[in-house]
Amino acid sequence: MNDMDLLRLLADDPRATVTELADILGEEENTVRNKKRELEKKKVICGYHTVINWDKTNEDHVDAMIGVSAKPERGKGYDKIASRIARFPEVSSLYLMSGTSEFMVNINARTMREVADFVGEKLAPIDGITATVTMFVLKKYKVNGITMDMEAEVEDDRLPVSA
Repeated sequence: MNDMDLLRLLADDPRATVTELADILGEEENTVRNKKRELEKKKVICGYHTVINWDKTNEDHVDAMIGVSAKPERGKGYDKIASRIARFPEVSSLYLMSGTSEFMVNINARTMREVADFVGEKLAPIDGITATVTMFVLKKYKVNGITMDMEAEVEDDRLPVSA
């Protein structure tokens, strides 16, 4: 079995059952189950996620992206700073970036005040961090390849008019 075929299927539909995956791949269920466990153990498969449109719920929910400028530590680079940032439960994603900021930190909170408190009290005081730029997500159009609740384009069925 080709690992990439299994990974692509799971990326498209993480809810696919082992039976469904085995049928598509033409493999025995035990073979697929064992390969899936192996990929999870090796941290090739790191989790399964649900995309939620929080605007359709009654829950307060704020997503923010924070550009973080930092000074690397001698001998450790950015890894020590990244390790400290990643420990916070508010942090949903953390990336080392090229460009104007060294890190991009995505956080989830209930209110903008919680985001501000997180940045001011937890993130900015970390040794090595020199600046932060917080951007609030106003509306999500597409998340992880999934289009959120957008109106479909209406086709113009009028006939062309010529003079």
